[in-house]
Amino acid sequence: MRKRIGTGTNLKDFTRRDFVASSALTAALFIAAKMLFPARAVAEGKGPEVNAPDSPR
Repeated sequence: MRKRIGTGTNLKDFTRRDFVASSALTAALFIAAKMLFPARAVAEGKGPEVNAPDSPR
């Protein structure tokens, strides 16, 4: 059985498999954040938030 990461700060218990798993999870986190907050999002200009239909006269 392989060793797992303990609660201490000892890097000796950090296995290659743990490194790969944590790297994959970190990459997935950054990809999810990038999808939620697109880089080219632009704020709308000033104006009404909802265009009301014209009322009949």
